[in-house]
Amino acid sequence: MGFEHIKNADCTHCSKRFTNVFCNPAYDSVAEINKEKVCTAYKKGEYIFKEGTRPHGVFCVNVGKIKLVKSGDDGREHILRLVKPGDPLGYRSMLSGDKYNASAIALENCGVCFIPKELFLGILQKDSQLSFEMMKLLSDDLKKAEMQLTHLAQKPVRERVAEAILFIKETYGYEEDGQTINATFSREDIANIVGTAKETTIRLLSEFNKDKIIQLTGKKITILDLPKLVSSANITD
Repeated sequence: MGFEHIKNADCTHCSKRFTNVFCNPAYDSVAEINKEKVCTAYKKGEYIFKEGTRPHGVFCVNVGKIKLVKSGDDGREHILRLVKPGDPLGYRSMLSGDKYNASAIALENCGVCFIPKELFLGILQKDSQLSFEMMKLLSDDLKKAEMQLTHLAQKPVRERVAEAILFIKETYGYEEDGQTINATFSREDIANIVGTAKETTIRLLSEFNKDKIIQLTGKKITILDLPKLVSSANITD
């Protein structure tokens, strides 16, 4: 991925402009955002922002995959959210005035655009449609957080591991074969999504592999039997 391509990213020609809440062509603010934004390339493992720091604007993913992680009391990471191209980042802390409650880390080489605080807040004040979309985003975040807490408290670990695989699949989709998830995750990352020990995650992934529900090839996961995986996750809604 070339750095120049990221630096010269144009909102009006962005491939994600129809799904990106900031750069939807229906909004009057697209040209203003395109003029003022700053786009940066991040390498795998680099921080886009760190937990405990203060926000100075909001971010939008142009290229690549990002994980939003929070450090627990035991020092372990817990993955709160997976981010794909077109998704915004850092808006909750920006709107609440709080410090970031999690860190954003590149899962692979990424391109991320930054919209300064003053521009973002100014646009929200005059663009009612964008303000409404931001409220929907915050509402959706709250719903997902409530579901995650419920599942952590009530679901067995086996069900949560199956659900984590489906969560990754829903976020990043499949490769061209229609079965292999279009993302690579370490066993530790999957454990951090589930909220359990790495050893437990490895054991359960091996069981799913043995039962031919999934196929493991390094860090790649191929879903061989989607109905059985959904059943294993005990997803009813």
